Amino acid sequence: VGSRRKQRRLLEVAASDRTFEHRALDGEQVLEGKCIHCQKKLALRADGSPINGATLEHIVPKNHGGTDELENLAIACARCNSEKGLRHDHKHPDDPKLREVIERLQERRRNRSRN
Repeated sequence: VGSRRKQRRLLEVAASDRTFEHRALDGEQVLEGKCIHCQKKLALRADGSPINGATLEHIVPKNHGGTDELENLAIACARCNSEKGLRHDHKHPDDPKLREVIERLQERRRNRSRN
């Protein structure tokens, strides 16, 4: 059930992100877009399962009060998501570097929004 919920959430985030579009990939219809961090191409199958390492990124980390609301979620490649977690998510909420990363990602997310 957890993976299905995550797949559904990935589809919801992709639907709200202007970089994600329907494309044919190896004869299969997929949603293809870009990592919120590095702009690497990422793809999701029609059921939301990631093809090449797409992960859910919490812009404001959950351990700092970040929620699962659509505005706080983005799609990132596994490498970037992991690096952000290791380098920033453990820092104090008032850490200037963490605040800078969050603000930059929030701005990117707003700029990529279909709304």
